[in-house]
Amino acid sequence: MDKIINLTDIMDAETEFFPLLSSEDEELMNSEEVPGDLPILPLRNTVLFPGVVIPITVGRDKSISLIREAYKGSKVIGVVAQKDADVEDPVADDLNKVGTVARLIKTLQMPDGNTTAIIQGKKRFEINEITQEDPYFKAQVKNFESDNKAPETEEFLALISSLKDMAIQIIEKSPNIPTEAVFALNNIETAAFLVNFVCSNLNADNKTKQNLLEISDVEERANKVLGILTKELQMVNLKTDIQKKVKTDLDKQQRDYLLNQQLKTIQEELGGGPHDNEIKELEAKAAKKKWSKEIANTFKAELQKLQRMNPSAAEYSIQLNYLDVLVELPWDDFTKDNLDLNRADKILNEDHYGLEKIKERIVEYLAVLKLKNNMKAPILCFVGPPGVGKTSLGKSIARALGRKYIRMSLGGVRDEAELRGHRKTYIGAMPGRIIQSLKKAKASNPVFMLDEIDKVSGNTYSGDPQAALLEILDPEQNNHFYDNFLEVEYDLSRIMFIATANTLSTIHPALRDRMEIIDLTGYLLEEKIEIAKRHLIPKQLEEHGVKKTQVKFSKSVLEKVIEDHTREAGVRLLEKQVAKIIRNRAKFIAMDEEFDSKISLEDVNKVLGPPRFQKDRNISNDIAGVVTGLAWTAVGGEILFIEVSLSKGKGNLKLTGNLGDVMKESASIAYEYLKAHSGLLNINPEVFDKWNVHIHVPEGATPKDGPSAGVTMLTALASAFTQRKVRGKMAMTGEITLRGKVTPVGGVKEKILAAKRAKITDILLSKENEKDILEIEDSYIKGVNFHYVDNMTEVLKFALLNEKVKNPLEIG
Repeated sequence: MDKIINLTDIMDAETEFFPLLSSEDEELMNSEEVPGDLPILPLRNTVLFPGVVIPITVGRDKSISLIREAYKGSKVIGVVAQKDADVEDPVADDLNKVGTVARLIKTLQMPDGNTTAIIQGKKRFEINEITQEDPYFKAQVKNFESDNKAPETEEFLALISSLKDMAIQIIEKSPNIPTEAVFALNNIETAAFLVNFVCSNLNADNKTKQNLLEISDVEERANKVLGILTKELQMVNLKTDIQKKVKTDLDKQQRDYLLNQQLKTIQEELGGGPHDNEIKELEAKAAKKKWSKEIANTFKAELQKLQRMNPSAAEYSIQLNYLDVLVELPWDDFTKDNLDLNRADKILNEDHYGLEKIKERIVEYLAVLKLKNNMKAPILCFVGPPGVGKTSLGKSIARALGRKYIRMSLGGVRDEAELRGHRKTYIGAMPGRIIQSLKKAKASNPVFMLDEIDKVSGNTYSGDPQAALLEILDPEQNNHFYDNFLEVEYDLSRIMFIATANTLSTIHPALRDRMEIIDLTGYLLEEKIEIAKRHLIPKQLEEHGVKKTQVKFSKSVLEKVIEDHTREAGVRLLEKQVAKIIRNRAKFIAMDEEFDSKISLEDVNKVLGPPRFQKDRNISNDIAGVVTGLAWTAVGGEILFIEVSLSKGKGNLKLTGNLGDVMKESASIAYEYLKAHSGLLNINPEVFDKWNVHIHVPEGATPKDGPSAGVTMLTALASAFTQRKVRGKMAMTGEITLRGKVTPVGGVKEKILAAKRAKITDILLSKENEKDILEIEDSYIKGVNFHYVDNMTEVLKFALLNEKVKNPLEIG
């Protein structure tokens, strides 16, 4: 048997009508006995179920012989499916054991020599033994034990109803199944025949159908069929959805294509379309570019890709944007450096007062660049408190070199993609801020200011921006900088990167190592006055539209503004106060009122109000237990006072003043050292158990921490217990150990500036801090005497006078 064919292909007007199996027919069919001996017809591509009528084409000689002989006789045959449909000449072992008794309804001789037969299944049988193989198979068979009677339970009826509904849904959604099949299903009267009919027409392989045939229980078979139909329905639904989507997409593409073709024709009539013009513009720009062969080839390949794209496609705008960035970047465009060292020195001095170390470093760089043109640019990092001129210095350096200037604030940057860019496949993708800034500058060797590098976020879910900066700021790597958007390397080695920071503590150590650190400390009073005269006042006069002759500041006025109304290492607040005074005079000028062009001390109090800050001054040494210390803050150096008070009690130690853990530990070390070495100061050891000690650091609202107040605390404690005076106009800073060793501290220059503001004449430091003093310019330390100590014995010997304070406590 070669294939199954449709009944409609072979039936004509004279063909008898084959009705669906009625319930009476089914009862009659079930009551018939299965013959003991049957001719066996092997089927290749299908399985026959009881009650079902199917047409088959018979092509094998054995099968044709069997059909002809049977049609002349009883017209009853046994139909069995082959285990393997590919076997051309099956033997007994190739046949399944369970088959169906069939009645030959009609045979037809086809023009191609094959015989077509219409058969109807009757009952199932099981082969006992094959008794004949030639000229066709014959076998002894027996009735297949099965329960054809369908149960009449509600569950079974619901199962049959679901099976019918699902079969109808599949027929309605499948364009290849004729709608007449629904009519056939609706007219089936018995549950068993409905199950067999659906089994016969399942979209399943022969093995699955054979397994269904061999299930004896109708309810079990129905459940199996329902499972297969469920999968089939899901598959049909999926196919339908896919076909609808494909049809919709195709319809839209065809519509867009037709519209684009029409638009293109119109634009050609009018003289070229915008997309062609865009490509021509890109080609014209590329022809003028100075770039390497590698970049030129990349541009050419990407442009060809753009030309092949449909302009209405989403990828077109992405590709166009990419090429636009590629062609706008200054690949090998460099500004010519002005290597006149005298001019550079003059510009740096014009723009900034002081900062000699930085100016010297820039001039050195220019000198080397003059001797060796292709030198890699240095990567500098200016570290200092706010307002000392770190950012403005970058502009000045760019002007001195004759280069373009770029400033990029890194404060709060927490996404690595802000520096490296996004891949161009993403919607809204763009290059990183480094590449974007170079595109705007139109030069590959600008002065690039990376402001607030200490405020870049570390490792987050968005990546690690500090790690990205490692490549950008490494002279050995940044000539091959890779931006995710560009996907080609860009040379950053000719850029002069200048980073600024308020502190080094938050900068990654590997990043710190790549930069040349230059410290910018605060300004002296004299320097601030000069900066105000040379830069701040002229700038504010110009910004407020006031002439130089209309407002004049004397040195004493500027000194009062600086000391009474500012407390900072830099000059930012000073500039604001100067601007406030000039605005006051601008009001008089605008209203044509009389005023004195010279600003007096009274004018300062009137405009700026009473003094905001008390002068940093050392206090009198008439009180025991009070010592002046030096502290470092983010806005410069400060003086602080350590106060020790004694009261009768049980030897408790109390610490106040918003102190951090390290500072509390310093106080404990100082107190324990004093108790252990009380004999050196002729203090009776018993007094420590009779007096409570209270250490306080004023300005309690301000948090304080760090180890540098150790020497100050010990001196204050020693003064309180001995009631001896502390040396006047003296300040000190240094960490102590339990062994009495004085160790070095940081922020020395800022602390010295604070001491000078407070008119301190003697500063006591660790011996190991002497190297820091040698690096400071003489103008900063003029009028200050430095005393270097190695241990606490030397501190107490110098700091405590032999004279006792007035009205000393009787310590005992």
